[in-house]
Amino acid sequence: MALLQVQLLVHALCLPGAGGKVLLTLSLQGRGEQVCSDRLLYVHPSCRAENTDEYGDKCVSSQDIFSCTPPTKKILEGKHLVKVIAGRLEKLFHKNEDASGTEDSSELSTTISDNEENLAEPTSNSNFEELIEMLQSSNEQKDMPENLEGGILLDQAYAIPPKDLNMLLFAPKSQFMRDLAELQGTTDVQEGPWTWKSADKSCLARVVTYPKAATKLVKTVKATEEQTYIKANGKEFIVFVDVNMPEVPYGNTFKVDLLYKITPGPELFSIEKSAHLVISWALNFHQSTMMKGLIERGARQGLKGSFEQFSDLLAKNLKVINLVNMSDKGHTVATLQEERQSDWELATEYFWNFTVVAALFMVLYISFHIWLCGEFKLQGLEFDGLDLPDSVGEIITSAILVIQLEKVYDMVSHFVQARLKRGSDHGVKAQGDGWVLTIALIEGAKLASLDSTELPDPYVVFTCNGKSRTSSVKLQTLDPHWNEILEFDASEEPPSVLDVEVLDFDGPFDQACSLGHAEINFLKHTSTELADIWVPLDGKLAQSSQSKLHLRIFLNNTNGAETIRDYLKKMEKEVGKKLNLRSLHRNSAFQKIFGLPPEEFLISDFSCSLKRKMPLQGRLFLSARIVGFYANLFGHKTKFFFLWEDIEHIHELPPTLGTVRSPSLAIILSKGHGNDARHGAKYQDEEGRLHFYFHSFISFNVASRTVMALWGTRTLGPDERAQIAEEQQDRDEKPSLFEDPGSYLIIQDAKLAKVLSVELPVNIRLVLQMFDGGDFEYRVMAKSGCLNYTTTPWEPVTPDVHERRTSYKFDRSISVFGGEVTCTQQKMPFSSDSGWIVNEIMTLHDVPSGEYFRVQLKYELENPALAQGTCKCDAYVGVAWLRSTKFEERITRNVVRKFSRWSKEVLQLVEREILLATT
Repeated sequence: MALLQVQLLVHALCLPGAGGKVLLTLSLQGRGEQVCSDRLLYVHPSCRAENTDEYGDKCVSSQDIFSCTPPTKKILEGKHLVKVIAGRLEKLFHKNEDASGTEDSSELSTTISDNEENLAEPTSNSNFEELIEMLQSSNEQKDMPENLEGGILLDQAYAIPPKDLNMLLFAPKSQFMRDLAELQGTTDVQEGPWTWKSADKSCLARVVTYPKAATKLVKTVKATEEQTYIKANGKEFIVFVDVNMPEVPYGNTFKVDLLYKITPGPELFSIEKSAHLVISWALNFHQSTMMKGLIERGARQGLKGSFEQFSDLLAKNLKVINLVNMSDKGHTVATLQEERQSDWELATEYFWNFTVVAALFMVLYISFHIWLCGEFKLQGLEFDGLDLPDSVGEIITSAILVIQLEKVYDMVSHFVQARLKRGSDHGVKAQGDGWVLTIALIEGAKLASLDSTELPDPYVVFTCNGKSRTSSVKLQTLDPHWNEILEFDASEEPPSVLDVEVLDFDGPFDQACSLGHAEINFLKHTSTELADIWVPLDGKLAQSSQSKLHLRIFLNNTNGAETIRDYLKKMEKEVGKKLNLRSLHRNSAFQKIFGLPPEEFLISDFSCSLKRKMPLQGRLFLSARIVGFYANLFGHKTKFFFLWEDIEHIHELPPTLGTVRSPSLAIILSKGHGNDARHGAKYQDEEGRLHFYFHSFISFNVASRTVMALWGTRTLGPDERAQIAEEQQDRDEKPSLFEDPGSYLIIQDAKLAKVLSVELPVNIRLVLQMFDGGDFEYRVMAKSGCLNYTTTPWEPVTPDVHERRTSYKFDRSISVFGGEVTCTQQKMPFSSDSGWIVNEIMTLHDVPSGEYFRVQLKYELENPALAQGTCKCDAYVGVAWLRSTKFEERITRNVVRKFSRWSKEVLQLVEREILLATT
């Protein structure tokens, strides 16, 4: 309170004299703040109008004054102080007054109380904007949520910045929402103030209540909306709305969820920004009911009608941007073909200038003069065939005519060369099946000029996957209009980057000068954004002029899933192993992790560690266009990706102490590339190149071979790829299991303890069903507590050794953490052909210290010579440590005890299932 001051301001004097009254206004503020002394809090009703005329310019309503309130926090701290001072002043001035004075005092006290309530309610637009700004600093890194599963109610772009659209929809006392309520017949809407739901000010919410208008089937009911901001970063605003209507039939069994997503829309040159609004919905049942289907149909129908009115009203207030036409390739191509100018129109536009008109006039004038002159007479040094100028004026006239004709000749020559430069790229259809890239070059704006006295003759060169397409030349313009369609021939894999360069045409044999360049990364733009995009150009001249190109880019797969299958078959030859098309769910999860477009498909992924100051256990994802890494350590997520084209060099490093005696894969990016993945790099060298190190692969050779093959396919020539294949040929001769870091440590260092030895009364052939990937194996593993069990087919590594991979998740009864498990299994026969050995290396994820060790299980299945029809089974368990920890002994003891019990349970289930099947 020491920082607060109280000022008494006399604003109005009424009825001077003994019976007069003085109206005092209390202004409470902190030091250093200005006092709103030019406004009146309250005008006493007993004051006569004629006495207040001279103060009329200062008298405003009590409601208006609070737009000049100090910060809410200080006001709340000083409320008590205002009450105390007001009470003492009231006693001082009304000490000897009669009952009427008391009545006036009560009225004034009531007014002060009302004003205090207004002070405590932060519902003005200015306060709302401040709350949004505070919210931005706390949740800038939040991911964009997916649309709700019920469906899309509205998907439209509007010519308004996202921030303004957010204010239009969710600001307190929004005029748009009032108009919508009136349109839908809703009255008595009560808006609560926006308040913080959490102490760290990361969640802003309010409650809105209103009576829902009656329908043919349902009477008027009360609805309550809880609106919560889950993201607001200045460009993107995500609001989750929880609608509860308990008075409707079965209203206590469900709630309606709405998700408002306001994101930047397509960039338009005519306006600064646009906004894309997507509203989705879902029905959340918290109690089971037989009327679920009926409720869903009714909710869908009601929401559809309500948001049709919402959309119509919004379209009346804002300009709608047609996203359908922007993303429709056929519509765009047809429109541009209609808008193209003919050569005659271009020639008329180019030659209609002062130079050509003046030269034409001079030629006609002199020709007419020659025709009017009489017979030619020889004078001076002239002779037949030689006519010399007879005066200085004739010499000047001839010089002017020659200069003009030379300029006209240069213009004609330049125009012809430019039209020839147009080439055959425009309108040429793409050949082949696969990924077809189509570029609609619309226009340019504010292009730079190399010479201040002349306008440029711009044309554009597009480069993608080593192939180029060139536009026509536009003459003498800073704002060219092309309206051309350029297509690239189909490729087996989707392109990653499109290089754009704007050049100034200066003749067929001269070096073209660059007016600006740009790089478009397809992985950082959605198809909607690419369908209509203004691309800012880089370069000193382009940046100073703020040059832009207007493009519409379409990437289509003309062969569907067959294109992906053909690509995987091609990569199988490079990698040397079978590559299967991943499931839709797995691809979707991969795209969601890295925010990739839907055409990106996963090829392979490996468990590994990222080497930084401290190793980080995660997974390395490989797709047709990117290398990505993702880790989730106790809720702290680390993810990044870079393009194959960003990689300058890949090499393998031998095992070191820093990599826990495991070989590493070093990936070095080119200078200036992959800056978005900087946080995952080990370091940046003097040349500005980022270095990434990955180690502790379950199968290092397979991972290395896959990475090299994919990189070589995207960036290297045939000779370089052949050289890499020769370098890896020696390593391919050995079993991959015994060469990866995990298995290498297990074979060398793990002390396998024999935990079980049983003799099963079944044939060994039946026991081996446990490892054949059939229904028997899935049934046994599910009963033993392994959830979501999946396995790959056995693949030969050597003639006697086969390898496969499995993954599953432990049930809570086995592990309280329910961690995921990835395994590599190898099976090989005994040297005496009397049985089989199955080695299993397990990596435990999402368990404490799981990145510190690997678990090895070993099964020896032997057919005893003396007891035909039986199978002797010995089980071994061991733990190999990748790095030291003081809990080694405790963890080893716990792992051995747990897996000993689990192995025994698995073999008992195998015996039971076989006996049940044979009886």
